[in-house]
Amino acid sequence: MIQKEMLIGFTVAIIATFFGLFLYIEFISSYSFDETVSMITEGSLWGKVLGLAAIPNLFVFFIYLKKKQDYRARGVMLATFFVAFLILIAQFF
Repeated sequence: MIQKEMLIGFTVAIIATFFGLFLYIEFISSYSFDETVSMITEGSLWGKVLGLAAIPNLFVFFIYLKKKQDYRARGVMLATFFVAFLILIAQFF
């Protein structure tokens, strides 16, 4: 039961991160989606962009805490650490 709740929180957080990435690329950037992705890749900026994309995890985390779903909040925290690990890897490659 605990692992299932944490997996739900992890999955929701990963989806929120991809949603944040899409929002950043589509609406914040003044270039088209393809141009923005190529500029991020050419400039090796994936770490910085993933850091901005993880901001929606904060909202998901506090929603789960407010609803007293602590294990799902732990899953969100685990996903956030996973994204931070990806950012660390992106900084060196």
